[in-house]
Amino acid sequence: MASSADSGHPPGNTPVREIGLGTAPLGNLYHAISSEQADATVASAWAAGIRLFDTAPHYGQGLSERRLGDALRDRPRDDYRLSTKAGRLLVPAGHAGERHGFRSPMPFDFRYDYSYDGIMRSYEDSLQRLGLDRIDILLVHDIGTMTHGENNSAHFQSLLDGGYAALRELRDSGQVKAIGLGVNEYEVCEQALRYGDYDCFLLAGRFTLLEQACLRHFLPLCQRRGVSLLIGGVYNSGILATGTRTAQAACYNYAPAPPDILARVARIEAVCEDYGVTLAAAALQFPLAHPSVSSVIPGLHSPAQVDQTLQLLHESIPADFWRTLKAQGLLQSDAPVPVDAAA
Repeated sequence: MASSADSGHPPGNTPVREIGLGTAPLGNLYHAISSEQADATVASAWAAGIRLFDTAPHYGQGLSERRLGDALRDRPRDDYRLSTKAGRLLVPAGHAGERHGFRSPMPFDFRYDYSYDGIMRSYEDSLQRLGLDRIDILLVHDIGTMTHGENNSAHFQSLLDGGYAALRELRDSGQVKAIGLGVNEYEVCEQALRYGDYDCFLLAGRFTLLEQACLRHFLPLCQRRGVSLLIGGVYNSGILATGTRTAQAACYNYAPAPPDILARVARIEAVCEDYGVTLAAAALQFPLAHPSVSSVIPGLHSPAQVDQTLQLLHESIPADFWRTLKAQGLLQSDAPVPVDAAA
C-alpha cells in the first residue's frame, strides 16, 4: 500500500475533518470482505488523516463494531471521534447468514427498542463489542416513517417517554460527548428538535445533488439551534457515483433508479462533461458548502476506495460548474456551493 506521501494524503497527524469513514461495508454490506481488508481500510483512512469513524450495531449484526474496535484499539483514543447508534438490540438468531443486506457470520438479528432501558443496554452492548472505553457520539438509529411506517408514532413516543432521558443522562454524565439521530429523513429530525436538545444529526441521502428539500426549513433550524450535520448517502446509494453511462445498474435509495432520476442524473453528467468534473467529486463536495455540515461520511470498504475518496474531495471544481447547474434547474437556486464556502 502506498504511503500517505505517495498517495497525496496529508500526514496522519493532520486530520481531514471534512470526511469520516462510514463502516457499514465493514459489516459485509451486500458482499463479504475479509477481516484483513476491513483492518487495512481503517488503517488507510487513518494514514489519510481521517479521524471520524461511524458504525452501528445494525451493520452486520455487530460485525462492523467488532472490526472497527479491533482496528482502532491501539490508536490514541483522544485522537479520533467514534459514533455508533442505538435503537436496535441484537438478539440471538440461532444461525448466521444474510440479513437485511448484510452477509455477516454473526448469528444475531435485532429488535427495535427506543426505551430508556433499550438505549442504555444498546450503549453498554456497543462498548463491549467495540472493546473500547467510550463512545463520542450516540445516535438514535432509523427512527422515522421510512423505517417504521404506521408504527413510528409508537416508537417515537417510546423515545420521548424514556429513550431521550437515557441520551441526556449519558451526555450529562460525560459518558458520551454528543447525542443525535442517525436517519434517512430530515422530517423526524425536525420533530425531535421540537421535544429535545440534540447536538448533531447524521442525515443520509437527503442533502445531495439530487435532493435539497431540507434547505427550506430544516437546515435553517439547525443553524438557529447550533446543531451540526454529518451527511451520509452523498451518492444516493449509488447513482451519483456510477452515473448513468456505465453497464452497472444505477441505484437510487436502495432500489433501481426510476426514469425521472435517471434523466436528471444524465443532465448533471452532461454538465460535468462540459466542465471536466467527476460526478462523484461534485456529489461528495456539494454538502460540505453548507455551514451546518461538519462532515460527509461515505461508506468505504477498501484502501483503494479511501484513496479515491480523498482524490474526489480535493478535485478542483470551477465556480461556473455550480452556476450552470443552478441555471439549468439542476440545483436549488439558494443552495450553498463550495465556491461560496471558499469565499
